[in-house]
Amino acid sequence: MLRSIQAAYRIIRRSGPLFLAVAALTLLAACSNIRTNDNPTSDAAAPGFMPGEVVTAQGAESAGLYLPVFIVAVAVFILVEGLVIAIALLFRRKRNETALPAQTHGNNKLEILWTAIPFVVVLAMFVGSYGVIQRVEAVTEDPAVTWDATAFQWQWTFSTSAEGMPEGKALSYTGAGRNGPEMVIPVNETVRIRLHAQDVIHAFYVPAFFYKKDAVPGRTNQFEVVVEKPGVYGGQCAEFCGLAHADMYFTVRAVERAEFDAWLAGEVEKANATPTPAPTAEPGASPTAPAGDVTKVVTTADAPLAFDVATITAKAGSSITVEYHNDSTIPHNIAFFAGADATAPRIAGTEVKPGPGDIQTITFDVPAEPGDYYFHCDVHPAQMIGTLKVTQ
Repeated sequence: MLRSIQAAYRIIRRSGPLFLAVAALTLLAACSNIRTNDNPTSDAAAPGFMPGEVVTAQGAESAGLYLPVFIVAVAVFILVEGLVIAIALLFRRKRNETALPAQTHGNNKLEILWTAIPFVVVLAMFVGSYGVIQRVEAVTEDPAVTWDATAFQWQWTFSTSAEGMPEGKALSYTGAGRNGPEMVIPVNETVRIRLHAQDVIHAFYVPAFFYKKDAVPGRTNQFEVVVEKPGVYGGQCAEFCGLAHADMYFTVRAVERAEFDAWLAGEVEKANATPTPAPTAEPGASPTAPAGDVTKVVTTADAPLAFDVATITAKAGSSITVEYHNDSTIPHNIAFFAGADATAPRIAGTEVKPGPGDIQTITFDVPAEPGDYYFHCDVHPAQMIGTLKVTQ
């Protein structure tokens, strides 16, 4: 056994430089093609040793800790590894030495020293970081703007209350596919963001904010930010939450107060606008009714990421009425396209709305050319899909 260990040791010693060379080449190859974020509105900077641009007052507090902590970590590493290497070189056994050197058991001064130094280092880092945490997590009594961010598989809904909206209603925006919603906030003012989750744990992360917080089902987590620079900042879910986790993008647009007020007034006006009434029938004519049978499509609470039908059949050139029921709590819709996928022109679609109990009806002309046509949910285009089969 001893001879086997000695032989293995000799092999490792002889091949050590080769292992180091392979490791160095692997590291260089990994760093030769640095990719930026696939989402063009997200963090555009390549990863580095230091934080990138930080645009919030709270994020600047946290980023200010990065360099001191990094310096302390490097100093500790150099000290510890330096001592290990020095001891290994200075006190290694010489070839002609057979007797053990004098053995020292315990040294009170050294033990006090190597206990006191880490204690002082950790205490200093604790005091510095504790103050930063208290300032970053501080919550004011009256923020200028409050947004609710609700995460679900696999998108976001952003909502905020506004003066002039009907009682009990708020401005609400839900992302679809990889196109997440936009949150508009004023710069240099306190904005509170409350996080909710409908299904599994998600995380709200904006790289330029230098901050991440989880959205947990059954709990409301909140934090506040003061964005100090106008701009559009990309964000995404940073907690793996399932199949389409990578599609959970969103943006935060920070603008001056006057521009924010104008945007808010415009959104309230659009939300309160009366829908254009349908054209009235000519005198003496009978009201127009949807042609053909009504096709019912349902998303149930038991299967919240699926349509209950995969194929809808209709005659070419006819008119079809589709009644979509969303009985889940997740926002959905149904949209039809004049081709085999969503790159084709859109024929018709319902609005993206959560359930349960949401029922929407659309009537549209079936394509004149027989064949298979595509439909999906705009929010879940990878999971909720189907075929409109057009026959003669």
